[in-house]
Amino acid sequence: MESGTGIESLQLRLDDLETKLYGDRGVRAGKSVKCADALVKVQASLANTANKRERVKILHKKIEDLLKYLDPQFIDKIAVPDAIKVEFILAEEEFILSQASLLEQLSGLRPLLDSSHITVAPEHASKLQSLSQIHILQQDQYKDLTEDVKMLFEDYNKMMFLLSKQFSQWDEMLRLLETSSK
Repeated sequence: MESGTGIESLQLRLDDLETKLYGDRGVRAGKSVKCADALVKVQASLANTANKRERVKILHKKIEDLLKYLDPQFIDKIAVPDAIKVEFILAEEEFILSQASLLEQLSGLRPLLDSSHITVAPEHASKLQSLSQIHILQQDQYKDLTEDVKMLFEDYNKMMFLLSKQFSQWDEMLRLLETSSK
């Protein structure tokens, strides 16, 4: 039922379009002109014209050749003969063999990848996540502690500098007093 209303709706839209295109001319002697019918007539006349012309027939036959020439692999088929392709493969023989040996090594290591230690790794992900959060927290605490120690060292150095300066002054004063008393 829905498809019937869809077709009826489409038919109404098409009739409205034909009325807008043809106006009152579209209805002649109780017979309306349909767009689809007009398009079919135009297509048939173009096909008849194309079939009558020899050049158009040849052009239609050449379209297949044109599509074949436009294919990106066509150049490779023409430009690279099979003997050259074999040479390419033989030139890469060492690389291919090395890749094959690596694949064999990988397949030999397959039991290690399928071991229980690797397969249970996702179960330990939550523990690892909590440990990494603790590590980040400890890094922040380490940074704060480092800053505190650095400030303590600076204070210590300032105090030692001031004490040494004070001792130097006292030493100088004591030396002056000793020289003046002699």
